[in-house]
Amino acid sequence: MKDFVSALPKVELHVHLVGSASIPTVLELARRHPDGGVPTEEQALKDFYEFRDFAHFIEIYVKVNALVRTGADVLALLLGLARDQARDNVRYAEVTVTPTSHLAMGIEPDELAETLDQARDQAREQYGVEFGWIFDIDGVLGKDGGPRTLDWVLRHRPEGTVALGLGGPEIGVPREWFREQFAVAADNGLRCIPHAGETTGPATIWAAINELHAERIGHGTSAAQDPRLVSYLAEHQIPLEVNPTSNIRTKAVDTIENHPLPELVAAGVPVALGTDDPGMFHTTLNQEYLLCHEVFGFDRTGLADLASTAVRVSYAPDEVKSAILEEIAATSRS
Repeated sequence: MKDFVSALPKVELHVHLVGSASIPTVLELARRHPDGGVPTEEQALKDFYEFRDFAHFIEIYVKVNALVRTGADVLALLLGLARDQARDNVRYAEVTVTPTSHLAMGIEPDELAETLDQARDQAREQYGVEFGWIFDIDGVLGKDGGPRTLDWVLRHRPEGTVALGLGGPEIGVPREWFREQFAVAADNGLRCIPHAGETTGPATIWAAINELHAERIGHGTSAAQDPRLVSYLAEHQIPLEVNPTSNIRTKAVDTIENHPLPELVAAGVPVALGTDDPGMFHTTLNQEYLLCHEVFGFDRTGLADLASTAVRVSYAPDEVKSAILEEIAATSRS
């Protein structure tokens, strides 16, 4: 099964730029900026990534983000991500980037956009990984994060931009705060992909659908608590980006055995498997697929279906989708 998972072509739709950084990449940044308060030795950094709860995870994430201070730092993160994804046979990834967090560290708006263009070209040329961009509003900033994020996106819109997202804490950050930004984004041809239902209940997912007109939802695992919502997601084929290891590491789900992923798939909800913050959660996309086999009992057909679903619900160009779907089918037959 490990060989099958390794050979399976994949796309990844839920991975955050800063959280994607592997231990060696973060050590490089921490040593480059030793005043950041992030450990510069490997074991200490691994211990640093032991999260008490979601709030503690956000606290650590902010500290690691503070190491990303130049375009060169952003480029290092993205090329490290492309290298790691190529190892997992990822062909296309929609990477969530939080512009305001990088601008706050002193990166110039033009420099950030230019770096993303450069990284996209180099990831394709060096590793065969095609990047799309989801630019997310940082919930930590409250209501102010919406206009600031959207302004940068519409002014710069790097090649490969596909969507406006919404990340960070859900508690105390109502989805409807950002109704105007998501409406403007949609009018400008961007897809709407907010996080919802990771650390809050189904009401947040309903708000993402009704207030923000979400076309795909980050996490969404609490949907399983509301049979009417599960039926709605299945009927309207609204995909969820589900990240099992992340949910356990942040305590959003208590045990992997209780994770709702198999229940959601069985109900007909489109599920795209992701890693969320693989560097911080010590996981890879291949490990997430193997987890679905080892814990949830997915066989080869089930895993190939997960891979195919992620391709179909991505915003990759049609020709990219078709090529990857053909490769998945061929791998399943071999």
